[in-house]
Amino acid sequence: KMAHAQISKYLPPDVNPTKAAIAYGCRALPKLNEELNSEDLLTRQKALMALCDLMHDPEYVYEAINLGFLESLKSLLKDDDDVVRIKTTEVLYIMATHNVGRNGFLENDIILALSFLMDDPYALCRQNLHQAFKYLAQLPSGARGIVDNGLISPLVLKLQREEEKIQELILDTLASCLQEDATEALSSCAVPFFKQKLLSSNKNIRSKAAQALMAISIPLEGKNQVCRHDVIPILVQLLKDEEEEVQANAAGALMYATVTTEGKYAALDSEAIQPLLKLLFSPLIKVRLNATKALTILAEAPEGRKLLQGHVFNFRNLEMDQNEAVRRAAHIAIKVIEWKP
Repeated sequence: KMAHAQISKYLPPDVNPTKAAIAYGCRALPKLNEELNSEDLLTRQKALMALCDLMHDPEYVYEAINLGFLESLKSLLKDDDDVVRIKTTEVLYIMATHNVGRNGFLENDIILALSFLMDDPYALCRQNLHQAFKYLAQLPSGARGIVDNGLISPLVLKLQREEEKIQELILDTLASCLQEDATEALSSCAVPFFKQKLLSSNKNIRSKAAQALMAISIPLEGKNQVCRHDVIPILVQLLKDEEEEVQANAAGALMYATVTTEGKYAALDSEAIQPLLKLLFSPLIKVRLNATKALTILAEAPEGRKLLQGHVFNFRNLEMDQNEAVRRAAHIAIKVIEWKP
């Protein structure tokens, strides 16, 4: 049957005047760039509001970078107006959620420009900046950029002073950067700072601190420092945490830190085997996998092997696990536990 021409009783969507520019999408961009550089404060603020909406679309991000927006945004990071700085960092963090944005950051020295706002009086401004760093660090070249700009020590120090929400972002950024290069972190007291965060009452901070320790324990010097600073007994305690994410990352950190003989004996002395065996039954794949690998490493010490010989059936069960990585790890564990010298 024919459709009726009926007038809707609803308002047309989006009649917000500050968002008018959005209607023209890409064609609005050159005009917005002019407005970002305007002498008039309200014009700058409105342009940034409009830009926040547009930057959710990677095509506009690509366009904006080609039109030289990053230079304009860089100078707005130094603006005296706090709303302008907050909105500029917000635009940049939204851009950083896209690959094309992250690459643009690296080509336009945005990392350094952002780093000057780590002491901004407004928490929202700092939060946006750390969110941008977190996304940037997910790209190996982005993590490298943060390391090369000498930001690891300042980020580690900020863990002491920042509010918890921002500490979480910093720990995420550091965990990604340390996988790329842990040298600077190892010479800037990162291990004792992470150790302190393992004791936080905030489960996200405990979990992310364990993740950062996992990354810093990959190089030998990291394994040695984790031993030297007595982190292993705390990691063993965290295997019994009520949060599965914390258990997974604590087991992961132990898996790296116990590769050295000193690390193995520190874990055995802290009675790591019982809580690790319990984790083999975890519903979380990551927990089962990390616990299996950590136990395999402890089984390389004669004392560890002896303690695990009565538990081979646990690993036999895991050889039927739905996850292939867990099955493989269980197979290796059995070989190590049943090895005869």
